[in-house]
Amino acid sequence: MQNLITPTDIRRLIGGDEHAFQKIYGVYSEPVYQLAYRFLKNPVWCEEIVQDVFLKLWLHREGLDEEGNTWLYLYVITKRLCLNWLREIRKSAIRFDELMNHMEQRYDQTEEALFAADMDRHAQQIIAALPRQQRLVFRLSRMEGLSHKEIAKELGLSPNTVKNHMVQALKTLKSAFHQSGYTYFLAFTFCYYIINGN
Repeated sequence: MQNLITPTDIRRLIGGDEHAFQKIYGVYSEPVYQLAYRFLKNPVWCEEIVQDVFLKLWLHREGLDEEGNTWLYLYVITKRLCLNWLREIRKSAIRFDELMNHMEQRYDQTEEALFAADMDRHAQQIIAALPRQQRLVFRLSRMEGLSHKEIAKELGLSPNTVKNHMVQALKTLKSAFHQSGYTYFLAFTFCYYIINGN
């Protein structure tokens, strides 16, 4: 998608060119809709998200980087708007029930598997970036199912040191997931599994 939009298009958009805006809308409106649908499962709500995303793009066009990744910019805006929408839905029993009904009616196993795989890749990247000792402790605990005492024996550490490494690793994971916006229900379940070791 990115190569369909050139720096010239972005430069024209920054200058207020409506034709450039329409071109960008034509390229990215469907991907934005599909991303929103992964969160909201409601065509009407997703259409509203699309309109809000491109309104923000237009209003904040002067701050764009003409050499930047347009899709990444729109992706971040879309996720933030969807998460804000979900927070508002939680405040309304009627809208929450509506969301649940749409999720049940429109559940797509392939789509959710892709979403879970995306989260798994993200988690693996975070884990790989942990300090070596934290990474070892985390993998032995969460992936091999060893107790703190067993890990301490395996690595020649005290159980308290093992516990401290786990606490720091989990803090890093929680922070990274929070920053990336993975608070959709599947992500919540995934994080719960990681943090609680269930």
